[in-house]
Amino acid sequence: MRDDPAAMPDTMRDTVRAALFAAGDALRGVSDTPRLDAELLMAHALGLSRDTLILSRLDDPEPDGFAQLLARRSAQEPTAYITGKRDFWTITLEVGPGVLVPRADSETLIEAALDHFGAAGPATILDLGTGPGTLLLAALDQWPRASGLGVERSYVARGFATRNAMRIAPGRAEIREGDWAKGVAARFDLVLCNPPYVESGALLDAQVGEYEPHEALFAGEDGLDDYRILAGQLRDVMAPGGIAILEIGAGQEAAVSALMREQNFAVTCRTDLGGRPRALILA
Repeated sequence: MRDDPAAMPDTMRDTVRAALFAAGDALRGVSDTPRLDAELLMAHALGLSRDTLILSRLDDPEPDGFAQLLARRSAQEPTAYITGKRDFWTITLEVGPGVLVPRADSETLIEAALDHFGAAGPATILDLGTGPGTLLLAALDQWPRASGLGVERSYVARGFATRNAMRIAPGRAEIREGDWAKGVAARFDLVLCNPPYVESGALLDAQVGEYEPHEALFAGEDGLDDYRILAGQLRDVMAPGGIAILEIGAGQEAAVSALMREQNFAVTCRTDLGGRPRALILA
């Protein structure tokens, strides 16, 4: 194997290349993406982008501190918490303990919104439970003329969202304390929401269950508690002709769709890249 340290000259065995090979191997039992995690940690240790690392720095000496970063990841700490950032859609978000780590599957909501609104986009966007600003700021980056509001209960998450908003969409995003749509008086063309939807007591991977905030994950015995609240609130914050897009978990399409149809919403579903039902579009 080309990058096997055992096959390398002695002078190359302490290089970034060799360290990445060993780290990827060490993380196989921890991560579904061990090589990617190793590259992100190495780029962080070097203060570089991952692209720069791969293109031009593989033969550099292994940096001090990489072993410590690798040890943290080996203990199941999320890579995004270690590096303090996470890429999502077209943006890079500051993240850390106390906020839900953005998932690539959630980009399905932005894809659905883009299909609906096209290049013109919505004028106003509401993100309920915005976390570090994930969906709101991705949408605002997609449509530079839009403005929006992110509502978040968590003080810690609001801090991340506020800093991200100042960097990504200065002057166009307001971050506000709130409990879903309660107290939101305005109406919006696009309403986005990724609520908690995990059943209480469900067993999660250690990197999720032991590190990420449970209030952003769990939603009652059947995982539907927050959808029940949202079903009665969404219509009041949707502008005429507007839509709402909700993320759903595995096996929840029928139950959540039924809750929304009881409130006279027309419901369609969009699947993620894995072919799983991921987003409900409400009109």
